[in-house]
Amino acid sequence: MSFAALDLDLTDIRGRVTPNFGLDAVTWFRVGGPAQALFQPADADDLALFLSRLAPDVPVLVIGVGSNLLVRDGGIPGVVVRLSAKGFGATERLAGDRIRVGTALPDKRVAAFALAEGLAGFAFYHGIPGAIGGALRMNAGANGGETRERLVEVTAIDRSGARHVLSNADMGFTYRHTDAAEDLIFTEAIYQGEPADRSLIEAAMAEVEAHRERAQPIREKTGGSTFKNPPGDSAWKLVDAAGCRGLRIGGAQVSEMHCNFLINTGGATGHDLELLGETVRARVLATSGVRLDWEIKRLGLPGEGGAVEPFLGG
Repeated sequence: MSFAALDLDLTDIRGRVTPNFGLDAVTWFRVGGPAQALFQPADADDLALFLSRLAPDVPVLVIGVGSNLLVRDGGIPGVVVRLSAKGFGATERLAGDRIRVGTALPDKRVAAFALAEGLAGFAFYHGIPGAIGGALRMNAGANGGETRERLVEVTAIDRSGARHVLSNADMGFTYRHTDAAEDLIFTEAIYQGEPADRSLIEAAMAEVEAHRERAQPIREKTGGSTFKNPPGDSAWKLVDAAGCRGLRIGGAQVSEMHCNFLINTGGATGHDLELLGETVRARVLATSGVRLDWEIKRLGLPGEGGAVEPFLGG
């Protein structure tokens, strides 16, 4: 992938463009090939200008903090956009017990801001290791709460640089999914809170933290929950019943603590992790008849190991 082939017009662009940026440095799995170009816009106006100048045939992909992401070893062609906390991490209390937040803000920071403002309804974000942009794209949820329950509206910029404001209904939220157009890059969101005693909010957040400490491998190189829960069932139970707890391929392992988490034990490749995930899916299908869907986003081109067939081709 040649950076020069992108032929970018950077006139008046204030953000930073880095050629052939190794994405293993910014993903929680610590694997993945390079982005042909990484663009970190200075702010929303800078992002809109950059996109308006970009040739229509250049692929664009936005990533957040890299927590729920598996980048393949061949890297990602085109431009990868990564929003910075400086340009997209503002917080603001609004009238009517609402808050406005930038989409580069980590979910935990939103929960902390709501606590400082005495607003309940955001404790579930305290347990999600991602940023608001990803939470909006996936309708992120945990501990009985979901993004769609609190969202009022989202501001976004499309592939041509045009701005849009989407209501909660426009987002078309379902379980771990939104119907919002794939080319939209979310830049800020408004949420609805509920006034509450800070001690009660703190208690709810402490309960979320305690659950994560007990049940999840949070100190490992992992991407969070790997598979979506099927209707009426739990992915981890199906993985466990298929005998996959602790299963290893290369440097990748199914967590012994929580078997809906994959771990890079050291030296894993993107291919190792994806092959392990598809091996798990194949075994769950064989033992239970359930076809697990990936919750982790897998992006980019295969490397030397080649493409991994879904369910190992079964």
